[in-house]
Amino acid sequence: MTTLAREPLYARAEQDLRARIAAGEWKPGEALPTENVLAAELGISQGTLRRALGVLEAQRLIERRQGIGTYVTQATSERALFHFFRAEGLDGARLAPTSRLHRLDRAPATADEARALVLPRRAHVHRFTRQRFIGGTSPIVEEIALPEPLFPGFTLPIGVELTDELYVHYQRHHGITVMRVTEKLSAIAAPEEKVALLGLTPGAPVMHIERLAFDVMDRPVERRLSWIETGALRYAIELR
Repeated sequence: MTTLAREPLYARAEQDLRARIAAGEWKPGEALPTENVLAAELGISQGTLRRALGVLEAQRLIERRQGIGTYVTQATSERALFHFFRAEGLDGARLAPTSRLHRLDRAPATADEARALVLPRRAHVHRFTRQRFIGGTSPIVEEIALPEPLFPGFTLPIGVELTDELYVHYQRHHGITVMRVTEKLSAIAAPEEKVALLGLTPGAPVMHIERLAFDVMDRPVERRLSWIETGALRYAIELR
């Protein structure tokens, strides 16, 4: 008996719906069929279907609107910023950074990138550097790598303010929805090649974050290294 066959009906239904959303059967912002139709398609009861939908809703993959229907969640810059941007002012105030790309290249994945993104040998990534600005300064610099097969033709303007958060761009232009991230934090000396962008002197202390983002099917889709000057901000997270 396979692992899938041993799973409860609602879990198998949840995986089926997740895969269909990931394949683009229903686009972000689009309504799913009614519960009657979905239950009949999947050969399960409406109660079992609602349990499967509840899992997807808890993971923010869908939104159930009372009296209207069930919709695939559409990424917005505000939602992406609130959910994934963890820096705040020293007084606890939420920050709303602006950002722009410093460079963008297509290049062979480094060993670390290939390992993190589970890429084969000789795979290529889109690699770019982004500065995030708060109050006219740039306390955050990020180096981001995306697997080329998942982001064909990836492009963003260089040197101008970006209008959308990256995760919104990923979903809107490449059908990639970021569902969760893992992060590793450490305190290091600012690397020489980043100090000018951060406005620091060589060796100044910074917070370093290595982030790995995963999509709807739990594939690693983005590796992000961040260097943060913490003189006027701090990293905040709520654990439950």
